[in-house]
Amino acid sequence: MNPNKALWEKGDFTQIAQTMRQSGEELVAGIGVSKGMKVLDLGCGDGTTAIPEAKLGADVLGVDIAANLVEAGNRRVKEEGLDNITFREGDACNLGDIPDKSFDRVVSIFGAMFAPKPFDVAKEMVRVTKPGGKIVMGNWIPGDPTLVAQILRISSAHMPPPPEGFISPMTWGVESNVIERFGQAGIPEENISFEKATYTFVAPYSASEFLNAFRTYYGPTMNAYEAAGKSGKSDELQEELNTLFNSQNKSASPGETVIPATFLKVTVTC
Repeated sequence: MNPNKALWEKGDFTQIAQTMRQSGEELVAGIGVSKGMKVLDLGCGDGTTAIPEAKLGADVLGVDIAANLVEAGNRRVKEEGLDNITFREGDACNLGDIPDKSFDRVVSIFGAMFAPKPFDVAKEMVRVTKPGGKIVMGNWIPGDPTLVAQILRISSAHMPPPPEGFISPMTWGVESNVIERFGQAGIPEENISFEKATYTFVAPYSASEFLNAFRTYYGPTMNAYEAAGKSGKSDELQEELNTLFNSQNKSASPGETVIPATFLKVTVTC
């Protein structure tokens, strides 16, 4: 199996996605989606941004590599009674039969950044965007002191070395890399803009329980715990992550978690 597919079909990311809905709606409200637009949501998961795009009246195609997340997204669409959105399996590195210049917006929030071939991802996103259309990416930033970058930093320290040729998804959080990747796809630097923005996780339970959700349902964290267990360091990993989650929690209520995380918002005009 494609290792990226295996990673995101592991566990159940919908359990994490439930804590991301509010910021997903807020982000979509600011990217110019309107009725009648055609939108591709790439690495869509179960629809945290794709469903708000459809509710604004756009015709939305959600594409994700994980079959379980596509299935969950289509269930949510049915529950919401929406007829202008479809989810299907696909790979951001090769969008296959999606025609050139099809979409007014191509959106990928913490999705396409995890695909293993970043130059192919940039090329495909540009290919399927209409002239004058926009690509919007949300990418985690390497070394950032907020939650997700620190989860990945701590977890990677407990993992075996990556295979030769591996390109970290966090490299999408570096502006010069983004410029180079879209540059090779034919986009001039002046057509790319950057903004550091905040995405907030909101959960109706404690920060320690939120960590347990990552440990149980989030593929990268699940892999880190498995690797730490083999090296006898699972308690060490648990302590590091528990300290992180609790220190980042901004909620005053013991039964709620509110954790803001900084990301790089990339807007590309094609």
